[in-house]
Amino acid sequence: MTERTFRPYDRDQMFLLPPSLKEWLPEGHLSGFVADVIDTLDLRDIWSYYGGAARGTVPFNPRMLVTILVYSYCVGVFSSRKIAKKLEEDVAFRVLAANQHPNFRTISDFRKAHLKALGGLFKQVFKLCQKAKLVKLGNVALDGTKIQANASKHKAMSYDRMEKEEERLTAEIEEMFRQAQTIDEQEDEKYGSDRRGDELPAELAFRKSRLKKIQEAKVELEREAKEKADAKKLEQEARDEEADKKGPKKKEPNAKPEGKAQKNFTDPESRIMPASGSKGSFVQGYNCQAAVDSKAQIIVAADVTQETNDKKQAEPMMEQVIENAGETPKNVLMDAGYFSKENVEKIERLKMKAYIPPNRMEHGKNMPAAQRGRAPKTLSADEKMRRKLRTKRGHAIYAMRKGIVEPVFGQIKHGRGFRQFLLRGAEKVKGEWSLICITHNILKLWKSGQFKAVCEGG
Repeated sequence: MTERTFRPYDRDQMFLLPPSLKEWLPEGHLSGFVADVIDTLDLRDIWSYYGGAARGTVPFNPRMLVTILVYSYCVGVFSSRKIAKKLEEDVAFRVLAANQHPNFRTISDFRKAHLKALGGLFKQVFKLCQKAKLVKLGNVALDGTKIQANASKHKAMSYDRMEKEEERLTAEIEEMFRQAQTIDEQEDEKYGSDRRGDELPAELAFRKSRLKKIQEAKVELEREAKEKADAKKLEQEARDEEADKKGPKKKEPNAKPEGKAQKNFTDPESRIMPASGSKGSFVQGYNCQAAVDSKAQIIVAADVTQETNDKKQAEPMMEQVIENAGETPKNVLMDAGYFSKENVEKIERLKMKAYIPPNRMEHGKNMPAAQRGRAPKTLSADEKMRRKLRTKRGHAIYAMRKGIVEPVFGQIKHGRGFRQFLLRGAEKVKGEWSLICITHNILKLWKSGQFKAVCEGG
């Protein structure tokens, strides 16, 4: 019986000629596309960080590190340690890095040092999407999603509890110092006075550090409460002056924090917020905003806020859309969380048509029939908007909102697995969210197949 033959298999086989790294990946692979996109971007803000002549250790090429970071976020690898591991084990990563191996600390430090500059690449990538005709600006939908901070909600404490804990810890520390002093005096009497006696017991050190954190958090809550009270006072004074009221002065707003006001010790700038898509549950996180164009789900503008409510984000986000796009969208679609008379007026002043329901609209429920004829001038802003959304055209336009912006959050959270920030603090979180939105747009550009045409045309 003839023995079956197989293809040669030798793990110790040597290459006769140096291999080309690019041959290890199929044509049209995402990694090559990302490298081509990064090659078109202006990275001068990152290059300028390194100054003139080299001193000390020669750093890795910044363009290589940007390419690695962008590709990592595209494929859902966010941890610097996991990226470093991929640079050892994953062919695409090794090809992009030209077989170089920056360690996880280098990657982490680079990301932190250049977050602002990386966030600045958003507009450049968006312009590429515009050139590829992936942006129409006929309908732009704005929404927010809550993403967990790099902190646990169990590490937060209310102002009431802070006051009690501060009092308890202060008493405990004083008692421990008294006991330590008594022990020192006894040991001095027994062994002599040459012992230092200033070593802090571990238990005392823990209490002192915890007390310091609580006191810092209290100061921050009191500062925020005072700022809110001052703002309310100015608003009240302006209203009183406008109405020329002569009655008794209203009670000034309370500048002391509410008892339930909380501050997190791990990331003090994060906030307790209702979790998106999970009724009744809460997350220690940030409110991430995205304005999305309807044609190809390109993110036109992005930001992060500590505000739980979306209402204050409508105007600044729409201004950012106009700034990034260089033109004004025709229709703006937002859910009920953004509605206010002022927001509708501001959007219309920006020459856009607002479609924002005053109240939450139940999915699948039929809208009441539209009233015929010209709308009476006496209608309130709420009534005007309801009437507008009851028309066949208004209802059809607003119905597109869910299919424009919500899939984008699904692609980010479920598709790429981005559910928690790695960095702490509002500014760093904004930079990381920009990186997420940049890579979302790069993926859309890659799938469109239009990038080559853009480069050849531009």
